[in-house]
Amino acid sequence: MARRSPARRPRKRRPSKRQRRERGQLILIGLAVAGVVGFTLVSALVSWLSANPWVLIALGAGAVAAVTVWAHRRRQALLWERTRQQGLRYGLGQLDALHHRDFEYAVRDLMRRDGCGDARQIGGAGDNGADVLATDPLGRTWVIQCKHRKAGDKGSAVGTPDLQRVNGCARQLYGADVVLVVTNGRFSARCAPLAAQLHMHLADRRTLAAWAGSGQPLWELLAKVPRPRRSR
Repeated sequence: MARRSPARRPRKRRPSKRQRRERGQLILIGLAVAGVVGFTLVSALVSWLSANPWVLIALGAGAVAAVTVWAHRRRQALLWERTRQQGLRYGLGQLDALHHRDFEYAVRDLMRRDGCGDARQIGGAGDNGADVLATDPLGRTWVIQCKHRKAGDKGSAVGTPDLQRVNGCARQLYGADVVLVVTNGRFSARCAPLAAQLHMHLADRRTLAAWAGSGQPLWELLAKVPRPRRSR
């Protein structure tokens, strides 16, 4: 049995040059009419405002009032945020219950509380061992690696590979003056000698508790924090 060829779809006819020209003329006419109408409306509005200047005065006063209210609320919000940060306190139980990423944000907020207005959390993929960056009031750049343990000091100890990882990039990539590893747990016995050799600082659970639970800046709790190597 012979196969039937499929039915051909009718080809769409392209508009002729005349049709395209007429369409273009209609568009131009529409634009011209819209322009005339718009100009007429603007002229009428200007004329009406000229005859009623009190409207402009009222609009200007309303705009000034709105900007004043917005600026006041903004100042109040900044003041409240500054007050909140200055009074920020964490207990070890609160820090233990945090997700490791939230622990990094908590360290960032504590640095802000202590006057590091530019403190920011950068931990994540490709962070090169740095979780928090901050500049303290003396101009020192801090590069902080945060090691969170769900079980606190009962969890696994932070080891020397963690120190070596952040030390390898902190000064070269971030220009660190102070390199710090902070944990809510504990460090292995080999960490303290290595940190001294690498001119790094360690904040274990005990130091973290003293820092987070008081208003005392971290650099007052750490020994031999260097002064800035360069002017800012």
